[in-house]
Amino acid sequence: MKHRSLRALSLGAAVLALGACSAPPPPPPPVPHGYVEGAEETAETQSRLVVADGGGAVRVLDLLTEEVRELAPVPGVREAVTDGRFAYLSDADSVHVVDSGGWTVDHSDHVHHYRAEIRELGEVPLATPAQAQSDKVVVALSGADGEVVLLNREPLEKGEIERAGNLRVQPGTAAVPYEQRVLAMSDTGVRVLDRNGAETGRIAEPCAEPAGTAVTRRGVVFGCADGALLVTADDGEFRGEKIPYPSNAPRATEFRMRPGSDTLAALAGTDGVWLLDLSQRAFTHVPTGPVTAVNAVGAGGSLLAVGTDGTLRAYRQDGTESARNQLVAPGGPPPSIQVDTSRAYVNDVAAGTVHEIDYNDGLRVARSFQLGGQAAHVVETGR
Repeated sequence: MKHRSLRALSLGAAVLALGACSAPPPPPPPVPHGYVEGAEETAETQSRLVVADGGGAVRVLDLLTEEVRELAPVPGVREAVTDGRFAYLSDADSVHVVDSGGWTVDHSDHVHHYRAEIRELGEVPLATPAQAQSDKVVVALSGADGEVVLLNREPLEKGEIERAGNLRVQPGTAAVPYEQRVLAMSDTGVRVLDRNGAETGRIAEPCAEPAGTAVTRRGVVFGCADGALLVTADDGEFRGEKIPYPSNAPRATEFRMRPGSDTLAALAGTDGVWLLDLSQRAFTHVPTGPVTAVNAVGAGGSLLAVGTDGTLRAYRQDGTESARNQLVAPGGPPPSIQVDTSRAYVNDVAAGTVHEIDYNDGLRVARSFQLGGQAAHVVETGR
């Protein structure tokens, strides 16, 4: 009996041991909301400037740490654009893609900010200076001759350039990914395409002589000879609404705005600026005198303009001047104005300098970054 008891105890222990070995492993810890593999989520916007020198040098300036990262040169840069994370630098025959390593994901009721390694991803053959528009799925690189290259966004975020297809649009216009479709301008108006380029619809409102595009919270804006065409979507149905210019007024050909805003700025001929308020569906003409660069802070904020005399001026929505600051020498290469929620960045091309402007404090220069060479092309990422 004693041996039988010992044997039973041994068998029971073995069964328990086998049961323990066969038990399923504990579930993995839950993935935090907003998690992005290989990136660090941060409490504040990871703003960076990608600066392309007229001689080919490319630098990424971290606006939080003030560190400068030198990248491989891109001789002959003609244009620099961004979609908020990636910078696209165009030379005569290709687009060079740079992952700035800083971006924001907007969930409408909250946002996530991310920081990752700065990477050079390679180049995309495209024979003319490009415009870039993107959504969560696809990036559209549009050349001035009407060729459009679509890139898959997810591989791009992992460091790989993967083509999704090619399109043709009217020369001088851009293809715009929007609401799971791609909007493309043709001779007969705006076409609505699927991701493979097949037409699924058209916008009935015409747009003669299109030039200039902007993606806003209220829809996509196309510049037309007689005003702006605002394209919106509701449950898969696309509509166009024309916002006319005042009579006998010069048209806009390029729109500038703060990301996330619904107020746009554009040059109006040689002696003024347009302010387009999408909430009011109206243009306002501001008689600034000759200017070389414009941008708009947003609803209720200032219109910013650099005159041909090198002076940065701020204007109220009614067109009255509220502040000025001499920033660059008169007659030099034209600068650009980048705007975020608290600062503006104006490049002095010839001096190789970028000025950080507090537009809520009389256009005070908060910082100046001496980058050397010629700061010919500047875009801000992380927003």
